[in-house]
Amino acid sequence: MTEGEGTRRTPLNRERVLHAAVALADAGSGIEALSMRKLAQVLGVVPMALYKHVANKGELLTGMVDTVVGEIDPPAPGVHWKGAVRDRVLSARRALHRHPWAPRVIESLPAPTSAMLDHLEAVIGLFRSGGLSADLTHHAMHALGGRVLGFTQELFTGSPGADAGAAAQLAVRYPRIAEIAATAAHAQGGSAVDGGCDDQFEFEFALDVLLDGVERLHRAGWTSAAGGRL
Repeated sequence: MTEGEGTRRTPLNRERVLHAAVALADAGSGIEALSMRKLAQVLGVVPMALYKHVANKGELLTGMVDTVVGEIDPPAPGVHWKGAVRDRVLSARRALHRHPWAPRVIESLPAPTSAMLDHLEAVIGLFRSGGLSADLTHHAMHALGGRVLGFTQELFTGSPGADAGAAAQLAVRYPRIAEIAATAAHAQGGSAVDGGCDDQFEFEFALDVLLDGVERLHRAGWTSAAGGRL
């Protein structure tokens, strides 16, 4: 065997292309750093070789989302349905935190990917196996919204401390908003709202409020008939 035969390159396949694309987006400035040319360079192939595995940039992005969603861990067996849903949603959040570009790509997709549908199917299955009706599960999924995939759109994304003068003027006009903003004493680093709220705390708080409410409705035998009134 010659030296060249003993050091053959790893064959290119779809999985390798997608993992390389995810790594490239993670290492750069997100999707903006990704191009078929750069991806081909990383993999040591000509750009045309990529098109045997992904038809275009859109299919590449879809596959990257599936790769990220595939990192979501199932809950431990035997966990109560509420804890199981919570665990799976928080696992989704951890997966998306590892790939900060993913939420924007997910929001831009024209339809859910196969892995996203698998995840939704699993979450719905946790509700249903916990005894919740299809009716209540339907509304619970609506209430969870994008949170079921581990992210939410923040209501306020500005930095309240960026301009003290402007902030003071806003406080005069919007005193209740200023009052609520001033209560963010639990703020930690890494928030999407600089100097504001702890995103992880707020995410888990809202998730727990939603799941507690769903559990209360389930125990009360809630249905959507007659406007969902108990």
